[in-house]
Amino acid sequence: MTSVLQKHVATPDDRPDDLDRSAELRREARKKSLVKATIFHVLVLAVAAVILYPALWMLMSSLKPSNEIVGNISLIPENASFANFTKALGGIGGVSFWTFFGNSLFLAVMSVIGVILSATITAYAFARIEFPGRKVWFSLMIATLLLPFHVVIIPQYIMFNELGLVNTFVPLLIGKFLAAEAFFVFLMVQFMRNLPRELDEAARIDGAGHVRIFRSIMLPLMKPPVMTASIFAFIWSWNDFFGPLLYLKKPDLFSLPVALRIYVDQTTTSDYGAQMAMAVLALVPVLLFFIIFQRFIVEGVSTQGLKG
Repeated sequence: MTSVLQKHVATPDDRPDDLDRSAELRREARKKSLVKATIFHVLVLAVAAVILYPALWMLMSSLKPSNEIVGNISLIPENASFANFTKALGGIGGVSFWTFFGNSLFLAVMSVIGVILSATITAYAFARIEFPGRKVWFSLMIATLLLPFHVVIIPQYIMFNELGLVNTFVPLLIGKFLAAEAFFVFLMVQFMRNLPRELDEAARIDGAGHVRIFRSIMLPLMKPPVMTASIFAFIWSWNDFFGPLLYLKKPDLFSLPVALRIYVDQTTTSDYGAQMAMAVLALVPVLLFFIIFQRFIVEGVSTQGLKG
């Protein structure tokens, strides 16, 4: 106790010059730290401004008349108006914007449901059930990630066309329900492998089978990867352009990305305001979805490094 007090009590040997020098060094260190922090934040804000400026310009341009957009890079509109959104909500060829919105929402929601159901069940089989050829089948599934999508376009289209499924949502959704999305299966397999095996053994001692273990033990613990897969599945389906363009022919079945492309083609070249409004309407839902659920992405990625 005496030694501790001696450290905090000035002794006759403590000189005022040394104390002043120490305080000056601390002040200089704080100044350097403040300067570094200021430079860092200024650089970050500058990079953020460069990245976000196009999106912000598109949003503000949707409120401008078309004659203000061309040759004008200013953000603040001189004559702000929602007339462009009224035009965009009118749709294309008698099909309203809300029809396209409903189609995209249906595809995105069903994609999430299909991915979660099929990927979790398949991942449980690969991670928790011992069966002949498990490693071989898992390796083949992972190998499909290296297969370019363009290689299977023609065979898939011929197959769905022969089955009479072209111009329906089935070609866009059936793969989600059959665990064809290998990335999500791999994500959940890696998470399940980190869960302790003692959970399964304790459940089997109590008489639980695979269905009970999967439903009552695995699924509640898989919230992080399930939420991560749901977010990615929703965003990828919402932004998918090539699939709906390939398989859907009727305008009332088009998704928002296809409708946006057709809207840009059909509107006059000078009606940039309505095009910007249509783009904003197509981006806002998925942007809000990502902002609301982004914390689950961080949680899902961070838990992949934890061992059970």
